[in-house]
Amino acid sequence: MFKEPEHLELPEGGGPLVIGVAGGSGSGKTTISNAIVEQIGPDQVALVEHDAYYREYGSLPLEERAKVNFDHPDSLETELLIEHLRSLINGQPIEKPVYDFTTHSRLPQTVTVKPKPTIVVDGILVLMEKELRELMDLKIYVDTDSDLRVLRRLQRDIEERDRTLDSVITQYLSTVRPMHLQFVEPSKRYADIIIPEGYNRQAVATVMGMVREYLRQG
Repeated sequence: MFKEPEHLELPEGGGPLVIGVAGGSGSGKTTISNAIVEQIGPDQVALVEHDAYYREYGSLPLEERAKVNFDHPDSLETELLIEHLRSLINGQPIEKPVYDFTTHSRLPQTVTVKPKPTIVVDGILVLMEKELRELMDLKIYVDTDSDLRVLRRLQRDIEERDRTLDSVITQYLSTVRPMHLQFVEPSKRYADIIIPEGYNRQAVATVMGMVREYLRQG
């Protein structure tokens, strides 16, 4: 059951509102992030996914790329994400990387993201990095049971990323689960709001109300 946070105050309007949305793989954090974009409006919200910032492994053979621990913080170019987030906060557009999860490589093209009144940063590890966390005004952790998360990951990786059942299970047991326990789950303590059950209507309504109030003041 969701319990509204006590004594949580957003900064006064003026600059962009930066929201971090974290949670385990398959927790539903992307659903929450997309809901913010859709309900507040794409003209008001810039979405930046940490997943876009996986490091470039294109120089490695495909078999070696598949062995990379993509659930470890070192696999992500978080320093570039921090640089980009600062640019957006300062009113400057960025060129967000595009990552191909079927080949485990960063594509040559980029996506232009323009600064907006609200910036959502989405990813399993966005609350773990102190320097990144300090740029956020509102930190959300989506807390979903592990059985639901693994089922969602299975479906996503098989349908969208052209993985086999065996490869998804092997990756989950060898890296996803241990990295979740080591890095993702502990980052929950930094959250201002913990959303249970993936998509919780009451929790999402609370977040939307806070965002709308912030934008109204600005």
